[in-house]
Amino acid sequence: MEAYLAGPDVFLPDAREHARRKVEICARHGIVGRPPLNEDVDSLRAMPDEEAWRTIFRKDVALMEACGVVIANLTPFRGPSADAGTLVEVGWFLGRGRPVFGYSNSAEPFAERSRRQVRAVPDPMPGLSVEGFGLPDNLMVPGAVLDGGGHPMVLPPDGRDRPFDALDVFERCVEVAAWKLGLRPAPDRG
Repeated sequence: MEAYLAGPDVFLPDAREHARRKVEICARHGIVGRPPLNEDVDSLRAMPDEEAWRTIFRKDVALMEACGVVIANLTPFRGPSADAGTLVEVGWFLGRGRPVFGYSNSAEPFAERSRRQVRAVPDPMPGLSVEGFGLPDNLMVPGAVLDGGGHPMVLPPDGRDRPFDALDVFERCVEVAAWKLGLRPAPDRG
């Protein structure tokens, strides 16, 4: 089973090494991890921006087409919610009826992160509310993961936030995916 490893991890300064570690974790659980890295960065830099971003988009869509499942890093990115591009990718898999698994290294509920964001950066549209429900992101995000993979988003089990690039919650999500896909027995941690 090939899994598209969605997430803003591609923006990390050590993106290749981080992706290598994620691929190794997947392999230990019987999954072939496919991170959407842009290996030919030099040729992309030589292209005009219009051509470069379209090339990346087409390459990522082709990689998604080749994968049967997505494992998405839904850790908040540059705001209180998951990365917008990652959410498009999750929707792409959900819309095609392919399994969706997701995790977040943030244990704090979305509504609390949103309130903190509004205190830090004044809201251009005051008076709007954000749903609560105690969910890890906007209700459509955990809903897509639950409906798509049959398991809730995987969060830090101890209720404590992790650094963005921590991999323990990712590994737990891979364990869940392997179990739900019938590749491994149920994880010991519930």
